[in-house]
Amino acid sequence: MDIFLFKNQLGWVLNEKKLQEVDSLWKEFETPEKANKIVKLKHFEKFQDTAEALAAFTALMEGKINKQLKKVLKKIVKEAHEPLAVADAKLGGVIKEKLNLSCIHSPVVNELMRGIRSQMDGLIPGVEPREMAAMCLGLAHSLSRYRLKFSADKVDTMIVQAISLLDDLDKELNNYIMRCREWYGWHFPELGKIISDNLTYCKCLQKVGDRKNYASAKLSELLPEEVEAEVKAAAEISMGTEVSEEDICNILHLCTQVIEISEYRTQLYEYLQNRMMAIAPNVTVMVGELVGARLIAHAGSLLNLAKHAASTVQILGAEKALFRALKSRRDTPKYGLIYHASLVGQTSPKHKGKISRMLAAKTVLAIRYDAFGEDSSSAMGVENRAKLEARLRTLEDRGIRKISGTGKALAKTEKYEHKSEVKTYDPSGDSTLPTCSKKRKIEQVDKEDEITEKKAKKAKIKVKVEEEEEEEKVAEEEETSVKKKKKKGKKKHIKEEPLSEEEPCTSTAIAVCLFLIIDVHLEGPVLHISIYFLYQK
Repeated sequence: MDIFLFKNQLGWVLNEKKLQEVDSLWKEFETPEKANKIVKLKHFEKFQDTAEALAAFTALMEGKINKQLKKVLKKIVKEAHEPLAVADAKLGGVIKEKLNLSCIHSPVVNELMRGIRSQMDGLIPGVEPREMAAMCLGLAHSLSRYRLKFSADKVDTMIVQAISLLDDLDKELNNYIMRCREWYGWHFPELGKIISDNLTYCKCLQKVGDRKNYASAKLSELLPEEVEAEVKAAAEISMGTEVSEEDICNILHLCTQVIEISEYRTQLYEYLQNRMMAIAPNVTVMVGELVGARLIAHAGSLLNLAKHAASTVQILGAEKALFRALKSRRDTPKYGLIYHASLVGQTSPKHKGKISRMLAAKTVLAIRYDAFGEDSSSAMGVENRAKLEARLRTLEDRGIRKISGTGKALAKTEKYEHKSEVKTYDPSGDSTLPTCSKKRKIEQVDKEDEITEKKAKKAKIKVKVEEEEEEEKVAEEEETSVKKKKKKGKKKHIKEEPLSEEEPCTSTAIAVCLFLIIDVHLEGPVLHISIYFLYQK
């Protein structure tokens, strides 16, 4: 007979059974009656509560033996002087080492354990199925909490809700303050330019109300003396319109809402800081409480975030840009929500991508440490952040320093220059004819250019001379025709009228004609214009 060690949610069970062939075992455990004929209960040690059961199961998972199991094994097994069959080979090695008991682990033992588990209700007397189901459920919940390091302080759902509410409050505050400034600006527009802080602006409105009251109001608790004097001076010469008391009451009620929401937002931010330091202290040290909370909210929970790779955490929050870049085949984004971390913000633009990649890698380690680690300290995050800051300094200082010398001056690196000469083929060696020197070639080219220029000038001069000769011929022909007409006109004039005082005019006209004709000989195009003018006269 062999003794079987079986762990159950109710306690430790020791059964006696003679090992048989594996093929026939499943038939012998079809019903509780058959199982009771084959397996006999040797001893049953019941757990007192769920905490004791959890301690026993966690010890077994870690490969340890608790005190209760040691007592049972020493009392029962050593007296029987029989080998102990166990389902876990690791546990059998520990028992053999600590208690010097021979243990058996084989496929036959696994089949027997499976049969005992299927008929457990009938093999243990005095235990109701309802009680066993309740104990099984309680132990499962306790064991899952232990495996996931679950505690009431580590509820990341509160972080998700808090950061979502914080973002909603910021949007509402901006809308309320913008409406308040615009509304009160009709009555006192100069106040908005003097007081830039939104909360101080609303507190001033709540304390004073109508602009007529600024002269007698004391604002030293809210504003410096210089700003207070400026506000009072602006209230006396304000260009705003007059409003009724009902309008002022509604504006003051809106200011009260803004102040209350601002105070609640400050309280909520402190709550978020404390909760982040309790749940994810290392993530808070690495990227800050706001960025860490937004990463957790975006992933859904801290455990879901711990399953992401570093490359996913780096671009978490930039999914639209990522898919747009993949669709248009452009560069993918380098950062998402992690861009708002302080380490990325204080980096120069050319190093932001590199720092965000390194920060994402270290942040993922911090997330997994916070999600699955037993320690709740932030030492790991502080150490990784110090490494990143040192890396950032080396990047900003170009990272290369002299080994010898002062140790602070940057090492001067010379620019690379390619000094190899590229030889080209010389085609002059192919010809056996004597070649003239380069100077002669240049002189010949210059002489040829001069000859062509002279020829071109002569051709232009010949063309001009021919044109002038043709124009002179035309001008002479026209002059002769004009003279004939004038002579005929003079003869008629002499016959009809005697000489008068107008004769000098004809001489002057002839002189003008002669002058024009001479001028025509010099420039041809003037000819037609001048003759036509005289003919018209």
